[in-house]
Amino acid sequence: MIDSCEVNTTGFPCRSWPKMITFVLSLALTVSACQTGNDRDSSDETIEEHGIPFRDDGSLTISRNGNVYLSIRMEIADNDSLRARGMMERRSTPEDTGMLFIFDFEEDREFWMANTPLSLDLLFVNADSIVISIKKYLPPLSPQQVPSNGPARFVLEVIAGYSDTMGIIEGDKLSWTRGEQE
Repeated sequence: MIDSCEVNTTGFPCRSWPKMITFVLSLALTVSACQTGNDRDSSDETIEEHGIPFRDDGSLTISRNGNVYLSIRMEIADNDSLRARGMMERRSTPEDTGMLFIFDFEEDREFWMANTPLSLDLLFVNADSIVISIKKYLPPLSPQQVPSNGPARFVLEVIAGYSDTMGIIEGDKLSWTRGEQE
Protein backbone atom coordinates (compact mmCIF):
# COMPACT_ATOMS: atom_id res chain seq x y z
CA MET A 1 0.00 0.00 0.00
CA ILE A 2 1.28 3.48 -0.93
CA ASP A 3 1.15 6.23 1.66
CA SER A 4 -1.03 9.12 0.44
CA CYS A 5 1.71 11.54 1.47
CA GLU A 6 4.25 9.75 -0.73
CA VAL A 7 2.36 10.20 -4.01
CA ASN A 8 -0.68 12.36 -4.67
CA THR A 9 -2.98 12.64 -7.68
CA THR A 10 -0.50 14.85 -9.58
CA GLY A 11 2.12 12.17 -9.38
CA PHE A 12 4.55 14.38 -7.41
CA PRO A 13 5.71 13.31 -3.97
CA CYS A 14 4.45 15.51 -1.12
CA ARG A 15 7.99 16.51 -0.22
CA SER A 16 8.38 18.20 -3.66
CA TRP A 17 5.51 20.64 -3.09
CA PRO A 18 7.53 23.20 -1.09
CA LYS A 19 10.22 23.16 -3.78
CA MET A 20 7.59 23.44 -6.51
CA ILE A 21 5.86 26.38 -4.79
CA THR A 22 9.21 28.11 -4.28
CA PHE A 23 10.04 27.58 -7.95
CA VAL A 24 6.68 28.91 -9.18
CA LEU A 25 6.88 31.97 -6.90
CA SER A 26 10.47 32.66 -8.01
CA LEU A 27 9.43 32.35 -11.65
CA ALA A 28 6.48 34.71 -11.11
CA LEU A 29 8.71 37.28 -9.38
CA THR A 30 11.31 37.02 -12.14
CA VAL A 31 8.70 37.52 -14.86
CA SER A 32 7.23 40.43 -12.90
CA ALA A 33 10.65 42.03 -12.47
CA CYS A 34 11.39 41.61 -16.16
CA GLN A 35 8.08 43.22 -17.02
CA THR A 36 8.83 46.16 -14.73
CA GLY A 37 12.25 46.47 -16.36
CA ASN A 38 10.65 46.44 -19.80
CA ASP A 39 8.25 49.19 -18.76
CA ARG A 40 11.19 51.21 -17.51
CA ASP A 41 13.10 50.60 -20.76
CA SER A 42 10.14 51.71 -22.81
CA SER A 43 9.93 55.02 -20.97
CA ASP A 44 13.67 55.44 -21.46
CA GLU A 45 13.05 54.86 -25.18
CA THR A 46 10.39 57.58 -25.09
CA ILE A 47 12.87 59.99 -23.50
CA GLU A 48 15.51 58.89 -25.99
CA GLU A 49 13.10 59.23 -28.92
CA HIS A 50 11.85 62.67 -27.99
CA GLY A 51 14.94 63.93 -26.20
CA ILE A 52 15.18 66.18 -23.21
CA PRO A 53 12.53 68.90 -23.43
CA PHE A 54 13.48 72.53 -23.97
CA ARG A 55 13.35 74.63 -20.79
CA ASP A 56 12.41 78.24 -21.55
CA ASP A 57 14.58 80.36 -19.23
CA GLY A 58 14.37 83.67 -21.09
CA SER A 59 14.97 85.52 -24.33
CA LEU A 60 18.14 86.52 -26.12
CA THR A 61 18.59 89.14 -28.84
CA ILE A 62 21.43 89.62 -31.29
CA SER A 63 22.22 93.05 -32.66
CA ARG A 64 24.62 94.60 -35.12
CA ASN A 65 25.55 98.29 -35.07
CA GLY A 66 22.97 98.84 -32.33
CA ASN A 67 20.09 97.31 -34.33
CA VAL A 68 18.45 94.12 -33.05
CA TYR A 69 17.97 91.71 -35.93
CA LEU A 70 17.27 88.41 -34.17
CA SER A 71 15.45 87.21 -31.06
CA ILE A 72 15.44 83.64 -29.74
CA ARG A 73 14.20 81.75 -26.66
CA MET A 74 16.97 80.25 -24.56
CA GLU A 75 17.87 77.87 -21.82
CA ILE A 76 20.45 79.08 -19.34
CA ALA A 77 23.33 76.92 -18.08
CA ASP A 78 24.77 78.96 -15.23
CA ASN A 79 26.02 76.36 -12.76
CA ASP A 80 28.48 73.48 -12.99
CA SER A 81 25.79 70.82 -13.30
CA LEU A 82 23.86 72.58 -16.09
CA ARG A 83 27.05 73.54 -17.93
CA ALA A 84 28.36 69.96 -17.74
CA ARG A 85 25.06 68.60 -19.11
CA GLY A 86 24.62 71.21 -21.84
CA MET A 87 22.77 69.73 -24.80
CA MET A 88 24.05 66.22 -24.17
CA GLU A 89 21.58 63.52 -25.15
CA ARG A 90 19.30 66.01 -26.95
CA ARG A 91 17.90 64.52 -30.13
CA SER A 92 16.19 67.72 -31.23
CA THR A 93 15.69 71.31 -30.19
CA PRO A 94 12.97 73.75 -31.20
CA GLU A 95 13.84 76.16 -33.99
CA ASP A 96 14.86 79.65 -32.85
CA THR A 97 16.15 78.42 -29.49
CA GLY A 98 19.57 78.09 -27.95
CA MET A 99 21.42 77.37 -24.75
CA LEU A 100 23.44 80.16 -23.15
CA PHE A 101 26.35 79.09 -20.95
CA ILE A 102 27.19 81.74 -18.38
CA PHE A 103 30.57 81.56 -16.63
CA ASP A 104 31.80 83.59 -13.66
CA PHE A 105 34.77 85.03 -15.54
CA GLU A 106 36.26 85.41 -18.99
CA GLU A 107 38.98 82.99 -20.14
CA ASP A 108 39.94 80.79 -23.08
CA ARG A 109 37.32 78.05 -23.25
CA GLU A 110 37.02 74.64 -24.85
CA PHE A 111 33.82 72.73 -25.51
CA TRP A 112 33.22 69.28 -26.93
CA MET A 113 30.34 67.39 -28.51
CA ALA A 114 30.67 64.04 -26.71
CA ASN A 115 27.22 62.59 -25.91
CA THR A 116 25.61 65.33 -28.01
CA PRO A 117 23.74 63.68 -30.91
CA LEU A 118 22.90 67.05 -32.53
CA SER A 119 25.25 68.97 -34.78
CA LEU A 120 25.61 72.47 -33.33
CA ASP A 121 27.08 75.93 -33.93
CA LEU A 122 28.92 77.44 -30.95
CA LEU A 123 29.17 81.21 -30.53
CA PHE A 124 31.92 82.25 -28.11
CA VAL A 125 31.14 85.61 -26.52
CA ASN A 126 33.40 87.89 -24.45
CA ALA A 127 32.57 89.70 -21.19
CA ASP A 128 31.24 92.68 -23.22
CA SER A 129 28.70 90.30 -24.86
CA ILE A 130 30.44 90.53 -28.26
CA VAL A 131 30.69 87.38 -30.41
CA ILE A 132 34.44 86.70 -30.72
CA SER A 133 34.31 83.42 -32.68
CA ILE A 134 31.78 81.05 -34.22
CA LYS A 135 32.38 77.32 -34.66
CA LYS A 136 29.91 75.98 -37.21
CA TYR A 137 28.47 72.56 -38.05
CA LEU A 138 30.30 70.77 -35.25
CA PRO A 139 30.04 67.00 -35.71
CA PRO A 140 27.80 65.23 -33.21
CA LEU A 141 29.24 62.87 -30.59
CA SER A 142 32.79 64.10 -31.16
CA PRO A 143 35.27 64.01 -28.26
CA GLN A 144 37.45 66.63 -30.01
CA GLN A 145 37.95 69.88 -28.07
CA VAL A 146 36.57 73.04 -29.71
CA PRO A 147 38.56 76.14 -28.64
CA SER A 148 37.12 79.63 -28.22
CA ASN A 149 40.15 81.29 -29.90
CA GLY A 150 40.10 84.03 -27.29
CA PRO A 151 38.79 84.81 -23.82
CA ALA A 152 35.04 84.12 -23.53
CA ARG A 153 32.64 84.50 -20.64
CA PHE A 154 29.56 83.21 -22.47
CA VAL A 155 28.88 80.51 -25.05
CA LEU A 156 25.68 80.21 -27.07
CA GLU A 157 24.83 76.82 -28.57
CA VAL A 158 22.36 76.76 -31.47
CA ILE A 159 21.43 74.11 -34.00
CA ALA A 160 24.01 73.62 -36.78
CA GLY A 161 23.62 76.07 -39.65
CA TYR A 162 21.61 78.58 -37.61
CA SER A 163 24.49 81.08 -37.65
CA ASP A 164 24.65 80.98 -41.44
CA THR A 165 20.88 80.98 -41.92
CA MET A 166 20.39 83.99 -39.64
CA GLY A 167 23.55 85.82 -40.72
CA ILE A 168 25.21 85.86 -37.29
CA ILE A 169 28.82 87.06 -37.51
CA GLU A 170 31.74 87.84 -35.23
CA GLY A 171 31.31 91.32 -33.74
CA ASP A 172 27.54 90.93 -33.21
CA LYS A 173 26.32 91.70 -29.70
CA LEU A 174 24.13 89.52 -27.48
CA SER A 175 21.72 90.71 -24.78
CA TRP A 176 19.36 88.58 -22.77
CA THR A 177 16.76 88.63 -20.08
CA ARG A 178 15.76 85.79 -17.83
CA GLY A 179 12.14 84.71 -17.78
CA GLU A 180 10.17 84.97 -14.57
CA GLN A 181 11.30 82.44 -12.00
CA GLU A 182 8.61 80.24 -10.45
